[in-house]
Amino acid sequence: MYKDLEIIRVEDDSFAAGNHSVIEETPLSVIVNGRHALTAMISPVMIKEFVIGFLFTEKIIKGTDEIESIRIEDNRASILTKNPFAILTSHKTVLSGCGGSTSFLDAGHLPKIESDLVISPEVIRHAVKETLESDLHKLTGGIHIIGLFDGEGKSLKICDDIGRHNALDKVIGYGLLNNIDFSKTFVVSSGRISTEMVRKCLVANIPVIVSRGATTTAAVEAANIAGLTIVGFVRSRKMNIYSVFRRIKGISLNDENKKKIRKSLILKCEWNNF
Repeated sequence: MYKDLEIIRVEDDSFAAGNHSVIEETPLSVIVNGRHALTAMISPVMIKEFVIGFLFTEKIIKGTDEIESIRIEDNRASILTKNPFAILTSHKTVLSGCGGSTSFLDAGHLPKIESDLVISPEVIRHAVKETLESDLHKLTGGIHIIGLFDGEGKSLKICDDIGRHNALDKVIGYGLLNNIDFSKTFVVSSGRISTEMVRKCLVANIPVIVSRGATTTAAVEAANIAGLTIVGFVRSRKMNIYSVFRRIKGISLNDENKKKIRKSLILKCEWNNF
């Protein structure tokens, strides 16, 4: 996933020859039923999981049982589905994020989360710490990481990729191949939680997404409408809960703070999200 490249290191006014581990980025053409679906720039590992996760989150397939065959050769993945017209009936939405340019999410057509998962802040802290302990990330400093965890904080899979959306597709593809019940899981991201990350979680019915970084207002609005919990800025003993607070165990607020929360909910959501 990386190569050691010769570089020149600069420190103050000093220059020295050296080397640095640089993450690989490779194009992957995805062909579905003979038609080009996309060309993705990805890290060249877990390609099968990425393809399955992508097809699922784009609603081209509803499960692995709808796939007739997958053939991966060099930088090309060819997929045949049981429905030969699947690629023609899919409706891909272009959203913000790594490599994206436009953000639009139709709130009226968002999948709704169906889950009774409740997790504690301590489980979240542990999961974030475990996710970010990536040797590859420490070596290159150039990847995103997504971790999939069960409600008790047990790691089910941690994936690396140059793009956080790609890494999330890989985790979802892994879950589909291993019959994981996503309604009992949550994901941790090393990067920003965008509308695209929210959409993928909604399609997979993953009820909680966590990050050490930020989110966006559009992502929070969509999450509140669809029942997804967003937790951001998880650092040390602190974190921000942005939506559907009821899934975080142990929240206790006095009446004054409840009023502040209620007044600050400028997004269209139900108060029972608290």
